[in-house]
Amino acid sequence: MLPASIQITGEMLSAAEVQDICESLKEDGVRLLSVRGCQLSDRDFGRVCRSVAESRSLAQLNLNLGVVSSIGRTRHLADALKTNRSLQTLFLHGSPLLDAGLVTLNPALSTHPSLVCLDLGDCMLGDEALGLICGMLPPDGAKSGLRELTLSANPGISSKGWARLSIAVAHSSQLRVLNLDYNPLGDQIAGMLAVAVASSRTLEVLDLEGTGLTNQSGQVFLDMVENYPTSLRVLVLAENDISPELQQQICDLLSEGEDDDDREALPLVPDPASITAFKQIRDKYHPIRDKYQLPAWLPHSNSSTQAVLLTSGLGESLLAETEM
Repeated sequence: MLPASIQITGEMLSAAEVQDICESLKEDGVRLLSVRGCQLSDRDFGRVCRSVAESRSLAQLNLNLGVVSSIGRTRHLADALKTNRSLQTLFLHGSPLLDAGLVTLNPALSTHPSLVCLDLGDCMLGDEALGLICGMLPPDGAKSGLRELTLSANPGISSKGWARLSIAVAHSSQLRVLNLDYNPLGDQIAGMLAVAVASSRTLEVLDLEGTGLTNQSGQVFLDMVENYPTSLRVLVLAENDISPELQQQICDLLSEGEDDDDREALPLVPDPASITAFKQIRDKYHPIRDKYQLPAWLPHSNSSTQAVLLTSGLGESLLAETEM
């Protein structure tokens, strides 16, 4: 029997429901567990975490929107991650972790053998937490690190913190997707990120939606994509004070780069077994409404759900399930 998915959103979980979840996890019957925005007692949260620790099948865990609501729950999760070896994707978007919570989680996150995607958007993080996160983006020749990182809507991070992240991104040997939307970055930080993107050999997606940028940043990114070869394929600049014409120029140049890569790629018709899913669901911060989009490193077997497939060259087939 293939592992299934459990997805529950915004409900009060009873003890019986929690028991069913725990049994499925212990029996290695769950590939994806999402209790996004759900309410459960501290005792039941601890039970779930202990079952996560035992699971050998769980690849994606979604605890978005306040499920990890205290330092006690953060400790339970940290203990689970120290034992678990299968988890690839962890969503904590909208959890009030603060720097203290990240300090608690860091030893488990930084040493987890399988974790490649981490969402810490809207977690009230500051510079101390960001310094620890940079340690999860090791330089070339070091251990493997995160392939996707979401840090949306963490306004407590200073320009010094973002500068440190830019340096880590420039030298990361793994990072492919970086979501920094709805942080007050401004043109100065955007310039640092442009240098990081130009230096990176792996970064393919950079989301800077709603980050306080102007045409100055737009011109910097245009010069970068026009004159310097990069791995970048997607640059999100919506909700900034950048002219539509400038954004379109950047988009056209990035599209031309993709077309060139496609023409050079062999074979022209890829083996279906080599196609990689590069899409996952994340809670994308928005000041007015929730937006659901972007990537997960999750193989999933349920053919009745909608999946998005793209080629990313990771060498393994990964499917991301979309809640409909």
